[in-house]
Amino acid sequence: MSTRAAAPTRREQILNEAARLFAERGFHGVGVDEIGAAVGISGPGLYRHFAGKEAMLAELLVGISERLLTGGRHRVAEAAGDPASVLASLIDGHIDFALDDRALITVHDRELDRLRDADRKLVRQLQRQYVELWVEVVRELHPLVPQAEARICVHAVFGLLNSTPHLGPLGREATESLLRRVAHGAFGALSP
Repeated sequence: MSTRAAAPTRREQILNEAARLFAERGFHGVGVDEIGAAVGISGPGLYRHFAGKEAMLAELLVGISERLLTGGRHRVAEAAGDPASVLASLIDGHIDFALDDRALITVHDRELDRLRDADRKLVRQLQRQYVELWVEVVRELHPLVPQAEARICVHAVFGLLNSTPHLGPLGREATESLLRRVAHGAFGALSP
């Protein structure tokens, strides 16, 4: 069995470049011709893959929200029963996201309001489910902590981890280690 990752599809290439360009110059600062040029096709050629820029933005933001939720559920199932292991796995998964998908974090922060109402509501719904997944695990680990306090802590940890687009060049391993310690420290602060 090969450990080599499959080459990204043309659609994935387009989304990756759209995310990068939207993060660099903003949604309105990028045209379909520029996105097409970044992947070696004409702007109009993009319409074979997407209805337009708005569809790309929706797929990026809905897609990452779905991916985080699905990944979180998978991690909970894999580490079933041990809340400390589940929380550690969730933290590791979110750190990977935060370090590997910095452009998507920036795009989400700046461009969420550009989505159609239905897509924005879907993103928010998926995000709420992801938060509640974490809250359940945190409450299993810290059963005396009120739900509202656990939820605030989860949001605070997300804020810490999602600040990665603003971090300096520390190197991946050092950044991972630091983020892991900070996240575990935040949750550890819930203990009396």
